[in-house]
Amino acid sequence: MSKAKIALDFQARIPRGYLNLMGYVDESEVNGPGRRAVVWVQGCLRECPGCFNPTSWPFEINQLVKITDLAEQILSNPRNEGVTFSGGEPFWQAPALASLARLLKAKGLTVMAFSGFTLEELRSPQAPPGAQELLQELDILVDGPYLQSQAIRSPHSLVSSRNQRVHVFNPALENQLNWASDQVEIHILKDGTRIVTGYGSQFLLDEAGS
Repeated sequence: MSKAKIALDFQARIPRGYLNLMGYVDESEVNGPGRRAVVWVQGCLRECPGCFNPTSWPFEINQLVKITDLAEQILSNPRNEGVTFSGGEPFWQAPALASLARLLKAKGLTVMAFSGFTLEELRSPQAPPGAQELLQELDILVDGPYLQSQAIRSPHSLVSSRNQRVHVFNPALENQLNWASDQVEIHILKDGTRIVTGYGSQFLLDEAGS
């Protein structure tokens, strides 16, 4: 079975109206402009050496969340100015993320995504189902796989490897490209779980007390 077929079969197992997530945080300032909710989806075929989120690779059910419930959660925090989709590979769940994006944009939030696909691949006939639908909702796309041989560690870089590009589809955000590739945040959840996020450690989840 081809890798793409594995991803498509996996997507078909996700109930309609739901997303399969790896993780979520509010008020991140290292995953795009301003304060943003960050949604990490589960499943990626690339398995890039040096990937920051290897736990996101397996195409398996992790956290099934209803799209409307997730939108309500994001909107319940008035400090969230937007949402960023990461992973994993967001475009393997493109139709569901597009639905979520429409709910959030209707309330004034901006939408951004990180993808291992290039923009050209996402616009091609070989793109994952719903890719165009999600692209239409994005204000910013950071595209291209992480290449360890081209890694960047700089407080002035928006990307983590030199091959990646930042596409700004919303001119209002042109002057808000202010996150940096070597910033790191630590979020402590109510149950004591710690999420470390940022390009240097994109998504690390530690149980309380570990």
